[in-house]
Amino acid sequence: MWFDPACPWAWMTSRWLGDVEAVRPVRVRWHVMSLAVLNEGRELSPRYADLMARAWGPVRVVTAARAAHGDAVVKPLYDAMGARIHPGGRQDFAQVCVEALDEVGLPTDLAAAVDTDEHDEALRASHAEAIALVGEDVGTPVVAIDGVGYFGPVVTPAPRGEAAGRLWDGLALMTSVPGFYELKRTRTDGPIFD
Repeated sequence: MWFDPACPWAWMTSRWLGDVEAVRPVRVRWHVMSLAVLNEGRELSPRYADLMARAWGPVRVVTAARAAHGDAVVKPLYDAMGARIHPGGRQDFAQVCVEALDEVGLPTDLAAAVDTDEHDEALRASHAEAIALVGEDVGTPVVAIDGVGYFGPVVTPAPRGEAAGRLWDGLALMTSVPGFYELKRTRTDGPIFD
């Protein structure tokens, strides 16, 4: 799964995948992508442009933590950030990063990555992996099974238990069909955090 810590829909999908791992023989590998990178050069509303400017911070910190401490820190750090940002409603992403790093036992000086492009090459490379799977006309999350990727699923609330497993089974079936590209309907609800 490719995620941006600032995206509530990626958060919902990550909660679903946690349950999938409990009910199916699946191990999720976590990767970053960036809504800020995706939206570079696009005309954005002032409110969304502000979010994109702040969204660089968390994804940079996750990338810096991965570089310094390996893949195993990505999911716990994402969980700690996401719980503060999404159900917690926190908007001070720089402070969220410090608190999340501390919660998972990582050096809080990694939060300095919020304000530097030092790790942007690795961030952009991870983002490019997701885009190579799904194309430009997407957002986050991106989920791939056996090299076939899709934007989404976008779900609310996140399915739990066996319902999570059944959604996984359906997505896995779709990825096995050459030429299957898209399902979509208009969202009528925002993210329902539980």
